[in-house]
Amino acid sequence: PVPWCTPVFFRTAPRPLCTAAQQKSNGPSAEEDGGAPKAEPGVADRARAEEKAQLEEQLKDMTDKYKRALADTENLRLRTQKMVEDAKLYGIQGFCKDLVEVADILEKATESVPKQEVTENNPHLKNLYDGLVMTEVQIQKVFTKHGLVKLNPEGQKFDPYEHEALFHTPVEGKEPGTVAMVTKVGYKLHGRTLRPALVGVVKAP
Repeated sequence: PVPWCTPVFFRTAPRPLCTAAQQKSNGPSAEEDGGAPKAEPGVADRARAEEKAQLEEQLKDMTDKYKRALADTENLRLRTQKMVEDAKLYGIQGFCKDLVEVADILEKATESVPKQEVTENNPHLKNLYDGLVMTEVQIQKVFTKHGLVKLNPEGQKFDPYEHEALFHTPVEGKEPGTVAMVTKVGYKLHGRTLRPALVGVVKAP
């Protein structure tokens, strides 16, 4: 019986060898590879490129916001600085308006004194008049020192930013649009009109 069993082993033994050889030739099975297919190189490159583009876009957006924030901060600083400077320059505006009214009274007082009465024969009036004139000159010096300038635009071109026209009248020999008469002088504080001059303007005949 032994010789008849031997051929049986030769017919069945090659099977496991063939299966192993076939697996080796076909590569590892899905089970041995963990069950997950490998991604193609092109897909991975595209994913990285998209991620890079998104990061660059975010960086650009953050940079733009940072620059805008810097610009807004600088603008705010400049505006605040300008407000502080204006407060220093024009903080005395209300006080100056009251003082120019005093200057108006002094000017009217000196103008009201008849010049023919101001003589050595009338020393009291002369001393009073000279004192008023000196006071008026001194107050104008103080005004100039602090940036307050008198506006007496007679004969000048009418400027609506500095003058206020009370009337228009034809005046022979004067160009239309010029100031013919000043009824009340004006003032400017550091280049800004504090009080416009009240004037009469020449019109065409």
